Amino acid sequence: MRERENVRIHPTAEVSDRAEIGPGTRIWNHCQVREDARLGRNCILSKDVYIDAGVQIGDNCKIQNGISVYHGVTLEDGVFCGPHMVFTNDRAPRAINPDGTLKAATDWALSETRVRTGAAIGAGAIIVCGVTIGRWAMVGAGAVVTRDVPDYGLVYGNPARLRGFVSPHGVKMVVAAHQPAADSVLMVCPKSGLEIAIPRPDYEKLIVE
Repeated sequence: MRERENVRIHPTAEVSDRAEIGPGTRIWNHCQVREDARLGRNCILSKDVYIDAGVQIGDNCKIQNGISVYHGVTLEDGVFCGPHMVFTNDRAPRAINPDGTLKAATDWALSETRVRTGAAIGAGAIIVCGVTIGRWAMVGAGAVVTRDVPDYGLVYGNPARLRGFVSPHGVKMVVAAHQPAADSVLMVCPKSGLEIAIPRPDYEKLIVE
């Protein structure tokens, strides 16, 4: 492993000298980190991860095998990306223009995606660009996310639908016996007893099985 200011970089990884890498981060075999990317502290990039130019990644993120984080995607602190999940960054991709010429960089319409603090994305999930995945949300394995996911939201399926709310422990919450506010639904984590108020408009999107 190569050392770079308390960063461990596998000899087979390709990391631009213009990339900013926080201390404690580990970059494993066959990864590529492009110019002007920023990775925070204590991140883990597993085998075959690609970080595009200019991508911003927070502290304590875990990006598992075979993931490409493209330009326009931002990961806040503590994000988990499961093996081989997919980010996109153009809602109408084409290789060529209508006249048959090869598209240039200026022909692409970038749609940004943000994954907020503590969120987790399961293995093989697909995140269609232009969405925000909320704080501590959880995306099930193989889900196809086409719309925003609220804070603490649990989504799965194709297309992904809101099926519940999870605590920071990753445990599905239940509705609390007492409801002190009309504009939110108080939910409780069965594991920790932690209570979290879910805005009522978010709760009303819930699909009950």
